[in-house]
Amino acid sequence: MAILVTGAAGFVGSHFARVAHDTGHAVIAMDDLSTSHEWPWLPEGIERVRCDVGDRLFIAALVKDRLVDTVAHFSGRIQVSESMQKPALYFDQNLSRTTALLDAASSACAQPLKFVLSSSAAVYGQAKRVPIVEIAPLRPINPYGASKLAAEIVLAAYAHARGVRWAALRYFNAAGAHPDGRLRERHDPETHLIPLAIDAALGARPPLVVHGDDYMTRDGTCVRDYVHVMDLADAHLAAISVLSRGVSVGAVNLGSERGATVKEILSEVSHAAGRHVPHEIGPRRTGDPAELVASAGLAAEALGWYPRRSIAEIVLDTLRSRR
Repeated sequence: MAILVTGAAGFVGSHFARVAHDTGHAVIAMDDLSTSHEWPWLPEGIERVRCDVGDRLFIAALVKDRLVDTVAHFSGRIQVSESMQKPALYFDQNLSRTTALLDAASSACAQPLKFVLSSSAAVYGQAKRVPIVEIAPLRPINPYGASKLAAEIVLAAYAHARGVRWAALRYFNAAGAHPDGRLRERHDPETHLIPLAIDAALGARPPLVVHGDDYMTRDGTCVRDYVHVMDLADAHLAAISVLSRGVSVGAVNLGSERGATVKEILSEVSHAAGRHVPHEIGPRRTGDPAELVASAGLAAEALGWYPRRSIAEIVLDTLRSRR
């Protein structure tokens, strides 16, 4: 049996595809290359397929021909600010095409399909209590978060209708890189703080813009929960292992319970790079909550998972991959 990894040319998807392959799974890497433009380095033995996840006929044929029994779904749009300007793009990619993928794969699979969704802390919106637990109110404040929540609802419906076993892993901020430096963040445009700060420190980009320093946080800048991409890959494998025992996982946060402010990240990058991070303060971005930090209790209980890598390791691995 095989794992179909959608969005496998992307940041988290490529790391998961490699980790799954390295641990002995048969992996089919799928991407339409609409945002990645080219395949990242992946080991020999991983089949690469260029396809739109919304292509029902192709997906159904692939699932039957390759004996796919698991889908790890990373494909999607991820930029909060873009979602505020182009909501249709987000509901099309993150909801409509996800539904098409789920429908085609579950109808073609010879056994109950296992489906792991790359979800997001954005489903919570502006949480009133931190760390955020999974039973917190689901009130997304941007189309990105709303599209991810809608996809989770669709998954639950397919679990009832077709017996799909599912997990929706809500990460907060994916960061870091493979320790050997061969896989890294390759967003175009890059929007994530740590690679932007490192590039600014190395002189590869203009000074970083910090979006707001007047939030009700310890230093005025946004607080986020950064989790190493290798820890995220491990969490997906743990979820698949649980699903293989015949039960669904449902929605689970992947976080460290240790938030870092933007200014604290800049300080960590400066220390690792041995250089000041040039930056300026800009206006807040519409749709940005002040603080997003996850409770990690359910992940430990349901998956036996907890993040093992620190902020310092995240920054050092990212720095190594960008030099």
